[in-house]
Amino acid sequence: MTKNLRELPLAITLGDAAGIGPEIIAKAFQEAPELTQGCFVAGDVATVRRAARIVQGDHGASLSVAVIEAPLDARNVPPGCIPVLQIVEPAPLVLFGEVSAAAGKLAGDCVFWAARAALRGEVAAVITAPLHKEALAAAGEPYTRFPGHTELLQAEAASHLGKPVQDVPVRMMLANDELRTVLVSIHLSLRDAIEKVTLENILQTLRITHQSVGAALQRPPRIGVAGLNPHAGEGGLFGREEIEIIAPAISAARAEGIDALGPFAPDTVFMRARSTSQRAGEFDVVVAMYHDQGLIPVKYLGVEQGVNVTLGLPFVRTSPDHGTAFDIAGSGRADPASLMAAIRMARQLVPE
Repeated sequence: MTKNLRELPLAITLGDAAGIGPEIIAKAFQEAPELTQGCFVAGDVATVRRAARIVQGDHGASLSVAVIEAPLDARNVPPGCIPVLQIVEPAPLVLFGEVSAAAGKLAGDCVFWAARAALRGEVAAVITAPLHKEALAAAGEPYTRFPGHTELLQAEAASHLGKPVQDVPVRMMLANDELRTVLVSIHLSLRDAIEKVTLENILQTLRITHQSVGAALQRPPRIGVAGLNPHAGEGGLFGREEIEIIAPAISAARAEGIDALGPFAPDTVFMRARSTSQRAGEFDVVVAMYHDQGLIPVKYLGVEQGVNVTLGLPFVRTSPDHGTAFDIAGSGRADPASLMAAIRMARQLVPE
């Protein structure tokens, strides 16, 4: 097997088959054959064939599905043809737009397989189509343990490395062409997320951000850090987390050579970091204190171009910045732009 990761194929997981995941995969192969060359779908052949038929209805052009036996076979499939590796037992097709344990298990099984393939060095990166958290939980063990992709991938990486989960810290980054943001905590209630605003968690986030974003940029990133409270606490008037926790974490990071500044008012730091054709952002990335604080600004700029990246894993993982869209599943109206952005991002992040 080749040792050059960039020569390996990229695995795209099926996502929830009751949602738009299979459709956006089919559209990506149809609309961007050069981008998807060397990618394959880890999933179910019948589900992908159904998606291909739906997509063909839009364009009238033939879209074929090639069954492959191993990841490396994807390199021999012609552009515009969808290579699919059947990694689950064939089963009846699930209904569109309905939460089901069957769809949740299929989606979860695909992610587990792809993560293990990446950890074995069989694929260069993993791009995950959207799964439905309620369906994943309905699938039962082991999926009830995981709120989403990030936690599942973290647990699988820890198991592979023989380490406790807490010793394989990961962080979520959401990125588009204008803004990147990394989160101190992910899928928690707001009350619980505030409890996670600790010096240790913030410093760990800054370290992961420095290493991972720096590897992608090939230089140390400029990191802006958001405060927790309005106006970053206004000197302690609206809360003391900035003074007692966030600022000391930034100081500790700077002592390690990390270019982090803040804490800044959360209502302005994202605008300062935004890069446009008119002006470069002041920061390469913003570290946000909790999920919605960091994701709302990126998603407001355009869900269709947003990419979710899991930082800290021993392999590259990206995904589209949207959900399963049950309301339009099966209609052929799903937009593949975010998935295509996730493929482009994954290629950029794979080390040489």
